[in-house]
Amino acid sequence: MKPTDTSEKGLESIIVTSLVEDAGYVQGDPQDYDREHAVDLTKLLQFISATQPDTYEALGIDEEADSYNPRRTQFLHRLQGEIAKRGVVEVLRSGIKHGPSHVDLFYSTPTPDNEKAAERFAANIFSVTRQLRYSRNETALSLDMAVFINGLPIATFELKNKLTKQTVLEAVQQYQRDRDPKELLFQFGRCVVHFAVDDHDVRFCTHLKGKASWFLPLNKGAGDGAGNPPNPHGLATDYLWKETLSKEGLTDILENYAQVVEEKDEKTGKKKHTQIFPRYHQLRVVRMLLADAARSGSGRRYLIQHSAGSGKSNSIAWLAHQLVGLEHESKALFDSVIVVTDRRVLDKQIRDTIKQFAQVSATPRKSCAAMWSPTNTPSARRRRSWWTTSTPR
Repeated sequence: MKPTDTSEKGLESIIVTSLVEDAGYVQGDPQDYDREHAVDLTKLLQFISATQPDTYEALGIDEEADSYNPRRTQFLHRLQGEIAKRGVVEVLRSGIKHGPSHVDLFYSTPTPDNEKAAERFAANIFSVTRQLRYSRNETALSLDMAVFINGLPIATFELKNKLTKQTVLEAVQQYQRDRDPKELLFQFGRCVVHFAVDDHDVRFCTHLKGKASWFLPLNKGAGDGAGNPPNPHGLATDYLWKETLSKEGLTDILENYAQVVEEKDEKTGKKKHTQIFPRYHQLRVVRMLLADAARSGSGRRYLIQHSAGSGKSNSIAWLAHQLVGLEHESKALFDSVIVVTDRRVLDKQIRDTIKQFAQVSATPRKSCAAMWSPTNTPSARRRRSWWTTSTPR
């Protein structure tokens, strides 16, 4: 049996090979990356021309990739501005309007038995590029790897290997020290997530801020502790590219979990934007609950234990958002989802989070606390509140 090459280049090769051969990705060419607009221009134009030929022609962006085309430049400026304003996740979900044309930039998960939607989803171009030279000012600067969808950047990677005394901590420090957050690719909302990876550990950051960049673990957990369990079939971290970054897994995250949310400081009134990406345990618990409800129907009880700081509010919000519209035996399983909390701060946090995740089909609304409380007393109203998200009739 050939030993696994876990050097930095070897790990890079393992991930790329798995994504291309098993997950159906296309291997990108670093020469196709447009550093001025932070897109894989070849894949972007290929997707639009193949899926929206009339729009592609109307936009006038169909000249050779290496020739100057002012109309294409205008389109790329428009795309760049929309990503800066709304974030790449929202641009993928909703597309952009340029002049009289609406341009779709991603086709979402098809509903069952919808052949046309399935064909559209299959037209999405998931690609992975090695040694991406990203800088507008210094062409020698490069990332180990980047993932794109239809030419738009989704994730960047710095890879390390414990066997050569390089760990995920060095990858984190590389982002903090050597990756200038002013570079277009690293600006807020431009990319969904930045991964620091070694053969035992995965960490991620959604907002690079130099030394202040905060990386969270994206690990399965080992026993009752942190890290990842041994993998008898390969590397301990291969779930990242085999599960999380599969076409279906990544699409699910982009559609139902990743988001730019607005947070307001109640004392100062100042607003800030935060980009959210789910941790492994959050994905696991929400997906397990959804799968069991779809399989078994309503009426079952579950106990989920989360430690402090593990993202309970987001887990609740993601679950509530997706329960509305869930089907069992081709029928809607829930008309309404009721969220009960015992803290006012948590109540507002969850409600605000779901509002920002909710689509047209599920609109959260605050409900009267007296309808929940067994005793309509001021103390009961202060302690408990409930609200629903429901499907309009």
